[in-house]
Formats: sequence, structure tokens, C-alpha cells
Amino acid sequence: MLLRPLSVSVSASLRLRRLLSGSGSGSGPRGPRAARVAVVLSGCGVYDGTEIHEASAILVHLSRRGADYQVYAPDVSQMHVIDHVKGEPAAESRNVLVESARIARGRVQELGKLRAQDHDAVIFPGGFGAAKNLSTFATQGQDCLVIPDVQRVLTEFHKAQKPIGLCCIAPVLAARVLGEVEVTVGNEEEGGGRWPYAGTAAAIKAMGARHHVTDVHQAHVDADNKIVTTAAFMCETKIHHVHDGIGEMVQRVLQLTAA
Repeated sequence: MLLRPLSVSVSASLRLRRLLSGSGSGSGPRGPRAARVAVVLSGCGVYDGTEIHEASAILVHLSRRGADYQVYAPDVSQMHVIDHVKGEPAAESRNVLVESARIARGRVQELGKLRAQDHDAVIFPGGFGAAKNLSTFATQGQDCLVIPDVQRVLTEFHKAQKPIGLCCIAPVLAARVLGEVEVTVGNEEEGGGRWPYAGTAAAIKAMGARHHVTDVHQAHVDADNKIVTTAAFMCETKIHHVHDGIGEMVQRVLQLTAA
């Protein structure tokens, strides 16, 4: 007699996994009080969403340092969809929350549910989604708009004096919303192509923020505002250098949660 394989829907599989794990968030080794960190994504894929390597590095470093994390994303349509092979727009539409769930392994909550009172810190990975889906920086530069929930989250954490981490292009969000803060997107000169997005520093200054020059493996701390930034893939470099810089950012964010 042939036995039929058990058929389980994707949603049922996710419910079963959450039931068995007891939580929808990632976690590291649990101590008496693990830091609780919100991670805000903007889709899935460097050219139209979150830079996947940056998001993964953030989650790995948080887990390695014993922090608990919960992933969030806005329930909105992407600005557009980019064919990552051709580098051209594709004739389709995608949802930021649905796409972010790919990185979060289904464990993602809508950004409107994120409250500073429930977390010790918040971190924003980069990728063009930060400039296209979380804001209009990709099309409007220094005159960009930031979506309301991102404005609210940044303002809430800043007022509560809780750390904010941002990498790659994401520091433009803090510059636009918070104004007189100090961030880094790496260098202010292209350096023969090593820093292809160096012009972003000028836009940050035009928005009233200050820019601090760093190398890719470094993170910059604005201690007064508890904002930690790192250049990540604003630099054309080997991936382990990006991973190291993100590790420095995560470490500094977690240190500030205990300050």
C-alpha cells in the first residue's frame, strides 16, 4: 500500500513553527534581560527593497550578542520592481511587507504595530528600498518625504532616548526626520569608484544634519542623539568588510541600550 505524503499549507506550516518555537521573533541565548531590538525592512532585494546581506548581517550580529529581535515592514506597495538580472524595471507590482517576509522567514509584523515602548533599540538596514519605499529620496533627494510610520518610529525612539542604528543609504531617513544629527554614509569623495554614492553626504548636509567620514569597516556614534551609522554597501568592497562594519554598528547600538 502506498502512503500519501502529508499535505500542509504554507500558512499552516508557519503557524505550527510559531507554536513550537513559542515566539515570532529571533532570539539569541537568553540571559536575565536580553535587549529587544526592532529591525525595519523595506522589501527584499538591493535595487528595490532591503539589501539582503545587510539585513542578514544585522540579524546574525544581534543573535550572536544575545539580543532578541522582531522584524517589521510597512504594508505598502513598492515604488517599482527591478529585475535584478537585467537591472531594469519589471512589469509587475510587489508589496513591501510580503517581500520583507522572505528575509524574516515569515516572522514579520506590520510597521504600524512598532512602538518604542516595546523595544530597546531600532535598526534600519539599507538597500534602495529605504530610498524608494520608506522615503522618496531616490527621486527627490534632499527634498524627500519619509513615510509617516518611519517618521513616527524615528521620532518616538529619539524622544525616548533609545538607540537608532542605520546603515548604507538609510541614514538619510534620520537626517530628514531628525535634522541636527551626525551620521555617516562613508566618504564624501568617490575615490576612483570605491564610493559611488559619495554625493549622498552633500544631501545629508543640505537636510541640516552633519556628516562624518568613515571607512566601511567602521561605525560612527552620535552619542548625544544615540544614533549609530555605518556605510555598508555605499562602498564597493568585499562583503566581509561590510559585515564587519555592521557588526561594529550592532555592538555600539547594544552598548547604548545599557547606557
